[in-house]
Amino acid sequence: MRIISINLNGIRSATSKGFFDWLSLQNADVICLQELKAQAADMTEQMLAPHGYHGYFHYAEKKGYSGVGIYCREKPQKLIVGLGIEAFDAEGRYICADFADYSVVSLYLPSGSSGEERQSVKFDFMAAFLPHLRELRASGREVVVCGDWNIAHKEIDLKNWRGNKKNSGFLPEERAWLTQLFDEVGFVDVFRHVHPELEAYTWWSNRGQAWAKDVGWRIDYQIATPAIAQRAHAASIYKAERFSDHAPLIIDYRD
Repeated sequence: MRIISINLNGIRSATSKGFFDWLSLQNADVICLQELKAQAADMTEQMLAPHGYHGYFHYAEKKGYSGVGIYCREKPQKLIVGLGIEAFDAEGRYICADFADYSVVSLYLPSGSSGEERQSVKFDFMAAFLPHLRELRASGREVVVCGDWNIAHKEIDLKNWRGNKKNSGFLPEERAWLTQLFDEVGFVDVFRHVHPELEAYTWWSNRGQAWAKDVGWRIDYQIATPAIAQRAHAASIYKAERFSDHAPLIIDYRD
């Protein structure tokens, strides 16, 4: 089973950069999308359901903003759109597909980088989301939560960690929240499980030649319950082409 997670930074922009041509060659079972930056009316047939896939989406109310989606070969038995919290659901940040023996979530956790107000929204989302993650962990189902979490967990997860200790995405409170998710709630960072020591990033700023110099952040994750995490045998970040300021995270799980 192959699961891909990718923040598109606009599905229309990613389409123009060859995203769907690339996707057609990946033989993925589930693809989680974040930051669609589109409404239903903006979506083409290809965007709604690429060949061989069913597509499901949670659009933001604000035009050109946020939004998440899931493409899957198999129709889900159940679809959950939103967390049931109006302020967050208006921003299109959560969609969950339940299959027979596992669930996949596409998540776009808020960024706090634009200022104190959005950082406060981010902390509010984290506070509300942790109990939901506890419920998923306690449900007995195998779950993979894919997406842009907008937090680099440890120093290995961003190039310039010394200069970012006081910046959104690497704040002590944010990092501690992820540690709690792993150590207390019991979820697993699947990429780090497969590659314990590898310095690899999924997002690069558009400033200062960050991409060319590989000065990046690992903020896109597949975070899973332990049994399905143990089935992961290959994990990679695709960088040969650029569809977005984020790179696709590809993880293969044994059946």
